Amino acid sequence: MVKSTERLKRLSLFGAVYFVEGAVLTYFSAFNVIYLRSYNLSFSLIGIVGGITLIPFVLKIFIGLLSDRVSLFKAGYRKPYIIFGLVLQSLSFLLIAVVSPVDQFPIFLTLMILAALGMSTYDTTTDGLSIDTTPEEDRGLVQGIMVGGRALSAVIAAAVIGLLSERGQWPLVFSIIAALGLLTIGLAAIVKEKKERPPEMQFSRQAFRSFLDWSFVLFPILGLLYPLALYSTNGMVGVFLNEEMGIPLGQVGLFTSVFGIGTIFGGVVGGPLMRRVGERNSILAATVLTALVTFGLALIPSAGIAWGIVFLFGIAFGYYETVYFAMGMDFSDPRIAAFMFAFIMAVGNIGIGVGQPLAGVMVDRIGFRSMFMVFAAVNLLALPIIYGIFRLRKASQTKAV
Repeated sequence: MVKSTERLKRLSLFGAVYFVEGAVLTYFSAFNVIYLRSYNLSFSLIGIVGGITLIPFVLKIFIGLLSDRVSLFKAGYRKPYIIFGLVLQSLSFLLIAVVSPVDQFPIFLTLMILAALGMSTYDTTTDGLSIDTTPEEDRGLVQGIMVGGRALSAVIAAAVIGLLSERGQWPLVFSIIAALGLLTIGLAAIVKEKKERPPEMQFSRQAFRSFLDWSFVLFPILGLLYPLALYSTNGMVGVFLNEEMGIPLGQVGLFTSVFGIGTIFGGVVGGPLMRRVGERNSILAATVLTALVTFGLALIPSAGIAWGIVFLFGIAFGYYETVYFAMGMDFSDPRIAAFMFAFIMAVGNIGIGVGQPLAGVMVDRIGFRSMFMVFAAVNLLALPIIYGIFRLRKASQTKAV
């Protein structure tokens, strides 16, 4: 009974943390561009701001390594970091609400970076906690909760932020995001964590040999390409609908909610489908589906068709994320779980950091539709890499036997 209660608390924490993260990512990916465009900043400058803000997510591997090695205040290897990250993010958003991105640009950018640092801290250490405490048979469940919690938040946050942004109530948007983080701290506080780790999970330099496996060498390359195309496309969908298609901001929020519903669906079916057809076929299907839907965005003729395409894009997004993250858990050595998983995610954030400025420049020069076509092609570049990963992984497993 006690174990069941603690398991429920952990699963609730995973869902809550990713719910908060979903609200933040919804703002960063879909509404930050719109917010800064309200101050008449160029797409190129906005793309550069987005790239700089992602620096903490690239550096999150060091947060993971610190968490693997150091029990913060001797209170645990994960939980204290989660609480610190939530506090830092919430305080940063409370201050962003009263800072002008034009008149106080350096302060605004600093606060954005601090908010991202807070998020990267609790994100990395929550992933570490999930790997530490989740048996292999529950990994699909945990990833479903995480992806689903984040997507559910996106559905709700997109509708709320869309309506509030249409009325110019951006400070209230930032305050709501801050409040969500503060509320999650209470749940993090009641989750129990062992202060000492068992021998098989204790930090060891020998674990770094896992990075030398050739299948793992290719895996981060996949993690670089797919978010470069996927997240950069997602970041421009809202402003594309608003500026190119003439859809009001309030409806843009509803479109983002439809995207979120699709993401929930993609996440829910992703785990069971992966067990049924295998990781290889699942990620190949996710790659092709994403490429086709991204190309479909470039061909949208009307707002009516846009509803269906955006929903399909959400399905592709959730499906791809679920399969890739589950593979990342399998690749992560438990002795350096937070570091290794953070490394995998950080490589992906490099792709996002490169993609956002690239997307901004492409929109300024060739327009939204041509940009979507380019990113559809980038998705297809991952196909030979996927084949290579599983061929090398099979060869490695055969050799080990």
